[in-house]
Amino acid sequence: MKVVRNLDLERYMGRWYEIACFPSTFQPKTGTNTRATYTLNPDGATVKVLNETWTDGRRGHIEGTAWRADPASDEAKLKVRFFVPPFLPVFPVTGDYWVLHVDGDYHYALVGQPSLKYLWILCRQPHMDEAMYNELVERAREEGYDVSKLRKTAHPDPPPESEQTPRDGGMWWIRSIFGK
Repeated sequence: MKVVRNLDLERYMGRWYEIACFPSTFQPKTGTNTRATYTLNPDGATVKVLNETWTDGRRGHIEGTAWRADPASDEAKLKVRFFVPPFLPVFPVTGDYWVLHVDGDYHYALVGQPSLKYLWILCRQPHMDEAMYNELVERAREEGYDVSKLRKTAHPDPPPESEQTPRDGGMWWIRSIFGK
């Protein structure tokens, strides 16, 4: 699987909106306005990850940490760890986060895993040009992904940059697994 080489981690930091993904058990089935915010930690080697989604107008979130899988490699193969559910840190979940494509301006990204079970199309804005979307879908297909599983993420009314709705302590994750 081809991954980005020499990813500029500092340029990759910031807010990314989920444009489409493969549905997964760790994301609410009816989530909208899903976004991720990456912040480089002071050590310059690890990244704070904040994933947010809204279900029925309520914000759900989970925090984690990412790092280069092989610090000596120039490949954009990262590991990410979340504590699932967030209030029980005895259950860390670690996964692969491979940047398969990022455009020269760091506005669009295609992220997946070697298992081909997870795929995300990300954008710096909540909406993406259809031609760019189709190009990223084609790249994913070329890497072996079953793109028929892609589900577009709705962004009907993007929340403010600084979220002020009450945090739910990770209960969105429990509800997404076991239903409401």
